[in-house]
Amino acid sequence: MHVLIIGGTRFVGYLLTWRLLAGGHRATLFHRGTSRDPFGSRVEHVLGDRTTDDFERLLQGRRFDAVVDFAAFTGEEVTRAIALFQGSIGHYVFISTGQVYLIRGREFACPERPAREEDYHGPVIARPTENASDIASWDYGIGKRRAEDALIRAFSETKFPGTRIRIPMVNGPRDYYRRLDEYIVRLLDGGPILLPDGGKRPTRHVHADDVARAIASLLTDGGAARTAGEAYNLAQEETPTLRELVGVLAEHLGASPTFVEATSEAIAADVGLEPRDFSPFSGKWMSFLDPGKAKAQLGFRATPLRTALSQVVASYLSAPPADDPEGYVHRVRERAYAERLLGLSSSSASPSSPSSP
Repeated sequence: MHVLIIGGTRFVGYLLTWRLLAGGHRATLFHRGTSRDPFGSRVEHVLGDRTTDDFERLLQGRRFDAVVDFAAFTGEEVTRAIALFQGSIGHYVFISTGQVYLIRGREFACPERPAREEDYHGPVIARPTENASDIASWDYGIGKRRAEDALIRAFSETKFPGTRIRIPMVNGPRDYYRRLDEYIVRLLDGGPILLPDGGKRPTRHVHADDVARAIASLLTDGGAARTAGEAYNLAQEETPTLRELVGVLAEHLGASPTFVEATSEAIAADVGLEPRDFSPFSGKWMSFLDPGKAKAQLGFRATPLRTALSQVVASYLSAPPADDPEGYVHRVRERAYAERLLGLSSSSASPSSPSSP
């Protein structure tokens, strides 16, 4: 099998490429060449920018058994892909996001009602007008929805063999956003851990290698015949609170953190920090997906949370990054605030034994 991976040099795309190579398949990567190339001559590289005419110029007339598109973010980009690959590929797998549910309204992505595939259909909320982070998150979600809509139309009109994969927050050793690193460095520095809103909100993420494994299986197991025109949520089943998740990281690190609770509003008012500035899993735009359909129809199984997090910690400790993650620049202010809260009230925090999700 010859697979074209669009945007496949980092994180999930990287893991997928290695899985395909290990299975004896051919891989061609279309990317801009801006990140380190770990594959060398084992894959074919096509360097270009998919937002320009590079896309058609470099790929026109090429035939592939399958295409996996990690780098389409708008309806226009997917419409161009459909036009380019119509009749020349056997399967097109589009990587979407849980954000497509969040812009329908918060009730479609919460622990009480985890978002199911059928929740996609219906009106969306209005575009935010004030908070820059909210605007960017809405724009991302609506772009992915328009991309999915293009695939839905193409399947209805021409049976274009597109499958849509929706994923929540993805964790893994190669996460270039370094989201788990934000918690690891804080646990390692020994200072108190400030948890917006007490870290009480349940989370449901997905392990990067689980996504790569599911896509590889989809490509090599007659997936187009079974899944064209369909969408699938991939997510873990466990639903730890943020406090529990950080507690598992602490166990793997041998740390004994002191958790400090404060509302997001108080943190913003007292320190001028938004939750995501220092706690990336505390933002409002965190999807919560139901993986039941993928389990039943694709045989999807998630790596146990403790195992997944142990891999991240082991990777971090075996090759510590040369620099701190981006949000650690706020640590001085954040830590001073947490220590002040500890001094004001001994009931606001206490040394904690990590809980098991």
